Amino acid sequence: MSGANDNRPVYPDEQSMIEKFEQCYEQYRSRIRSYISLKTNAAAAEDLTQQVFLKAIENLHAFKENASFFTWIFKIAENTVKNEYRSLARKKDMPYDFTNYESQSVSLDFAKYVEIRIDIGSALNKLKELDQQIISLRFFLDCTLSEIANIVGMRESAVKNRLYRSLEKLRTELKEWGDIAVMSILDMISIVNKNEVVVSRDPFEKVHQDLFRALKENVERIASKYKHRPSCKTIIEIYPDLPTFHQAVGEADAPNWFMGTYEGNRLKIVSPLNSGPEHTYESIIKSTLHLYTMWLIEDINATAPKWVRQGIGGYEAKQMTEEYIANTTADAVRRGEIPEFLEFNNDTWDFETMKGFQFSYLIVEFITESYGLDTLNQVIRDPYDFNGIFKCSESELREQWIPYMKKKFNI
Repeated sequence: MSGANDNRPVYPDEQSMIEKFEQCYEQYRSRIRSYISLKTNAAAAEDLTQQVFLKAIENLHAFKENASFFTWIFKIAENTVKNEYRSLARKKDMPYDFTNYESQSVSLDFAKYVEIRIDIGSALNKLKELDQQIISLRFFLDCTLSEIANIVGMRESAVKNRLYRSLEKLRTELKEWGDIAVMSILDMISIVNKNEVVVSRDPFEKVHQDLFRALKENVERIASKYKHRPSCKTIIEIYPDLPTFHQAVGEADAPNWFMGTYEGNRLKIVSPLNSGPEHTYESIIKSTLHLYTMWLIEDINATAPKWVRQGIGGYEAKQMTEEYIANTTADAVRRGEIPEFLEFNNDTWDFETMKGFQFSYLIVEFITESYGLDTLNQVIRDPYDFNGIFKCSESELREQWIPYMKKKFNI
């Protein structure tokens, strides 16, 4: 927002106003951009945010000193978004989804290395537009009740009551996750005393607590076992069902067994309470541990091959039973149809078809039982130094692994 190319003389009172504006720009830019992102998309939000502040500085003379600067500039943002919709309509383009909240979630910060986020997009979309706007302004954009009242043209007390009722509706829409999600929102926005909130004590509450407890206990154990302090906190994003999850990760046609993945430090999973046809509540919990372990191994060494990440993830999570592994791989071992280690770096859906999850597990189990945990830790950190670690080549190690499997399966 520099005026370096403007040669007009700047008078003291005008200079003071510009300095104040620049301070407000730094203070409010991210909030205005977040609002526009809700209404449009990330690509358009940056450009429209700049437009908002350019319009603001052009009309700075109209701003009344005793007014709220944020409320004033928010109105400019609202008008800018409306003008964008009109422009798109004239071009016969589809306007952006005015209530696109797929990426919105509530956070449960419960462990040293992990934060859980519960997707609430589909639930928000079922509320009235005004309710969505009030929740978004207060929770996602951190507006005060007074600011919201000015923005929506209501009394502050009315906003508070509407917000309270909206959160109760949201709790109902969120079904099993509702109480925990809404309590998390209330913790952050502090609109009412917790004693005023009626929270049901249904059987699902224990399920949630069991999920959080299992994660908390295991992530600490796994980090210690592999001698690594995570470089950052891992965020677990929970989606309400398989279609929503598949859409969110850009894999709309993914198979039903695909219930989780990770991008950077974000683990994305389907809710264990709605696990789909090929998983159970328990398998989703274990798969979450699998994903966390994979992320941790990659955090230790970003070049670790897929068989190392997948194998250790499966070995720690134990979501595959010994019986399942034997039933699905014994025939391939008997026929000698065992992929080379390099083939387990397959990043397509064929990884499941080639029994990549099972064989990766079996490699890690073999290394751990035959060489020990310290050796496995060496493999994580230097996965291609077979001669240095095992005193043999990769192919020679594989020739040791095959008899191990034959003995295990009594072949």
